[in-house]
Amino acid sequence: MKVVVTMQEGRGTDQFIDELRADFPGVEFVLVHSGSDQLREIPDADVLVGRPSAEAFRAAKQLRWIHEMGTGIDQYVSVEGLIESDVTLTNALGPHANPMADHVFALLLSLTHCLPELFEDQRARRWEMMKYQDRYVELDSRTMGILALGGIGRAVARRAHGFGMKVYAADIGQVPGMPEVEEIWGLDRLDELIGISDVFVITAPYTAETHHLIDRRRIGLLKPTSYLIAISRGGIVEEPALIDALREGRIAGAGLDVTEVEPLPQDSPLWGLPNVVMSPHASALTPELYQGRRKVLKENIRRFLADEPFIYVCDKQAGF
Repeated sequence: MKVVVTMQEGRGTDQFIDELRADFPGVEFVLVHSGSDQLREIPDADVLVGRPSAEAFRAAKQLRWIHEMGTGIDQYVSVEGLIESDVTLTNALGPHANPMADHVFALLLSLTHCLPELFEDQRARRWEMMKYQDRYVELDSRTMGILALGGIGRAVARRAHGFGMKVYAADIGQVPGMPEVEEIWGLDRLDELIGISDVFVITAPYTAETHHLIDRRRIGLLKPTSYLIAISRGGIVEEPALIDALREGRIAGAGLDVTEVEPLPQDSPLWGLPNVVMSPHASALTPELYQGRRKVLKENIRRFLADEPFIYVCDKQAGF
């Protein structure tokens, strides 16, 4: 069996490939570094780790399984023919949820406790206590709305509950309840969820159905004192509408780990808005994340060789 590995999975990728070869001595693992390398190696590959180019996917003669080391598969399902094929697509649900949920609160507390300004004061050696009088926002008893109660959303909800927040959620499907969430609604009540949220957190996957789901009209439903946190994928929020709302003070602020175009263009107004804190789509990048992703891949290789069902099989039609 041949496995083509196209990802550069953080530090220690080469060491990880050596581990795979040691754990599965009967399998050929080929690490490629470019599209031309992928195209050369994929015709006789059984497994691909990482996203294929459209040309490479057409060239694959015996491909049976594709694995995404992360979670989002929007770039995979856009590859012509992949959805209709019998190639199984899996991802690594789970390891990302805790660090991303932590990061939601890093962004939120940066906004509610003026951390960027405090950091500037620290660097300038300024001690101006009264400048911050009445400017902090307590989270206790505030309402958080979460769009999509998957792994990330549930981890966010547990943390919000720990801060004393009331948590509500909306999801496209039937998801199990949890004691930290007051109610889980369908998307037919998304407008209501947005309207009651002091903090609105987006943890949904990016699909055709979620593209600009949070559009200008829905951004207008947020309270002037509300914060929007986007942690899962860019493109779910209509960015120009968000920028207008932030500029005009129609919402209190936004914490963004994702944007519609990445890297964020240098001329984007988001860079200079004082009520925005951003990170470069890096919310999950802990050592534990990489360890967890690698465990998932190893387990699925074991299952593939043993002809057992995979874990974390994606719905290619649904896009997650």
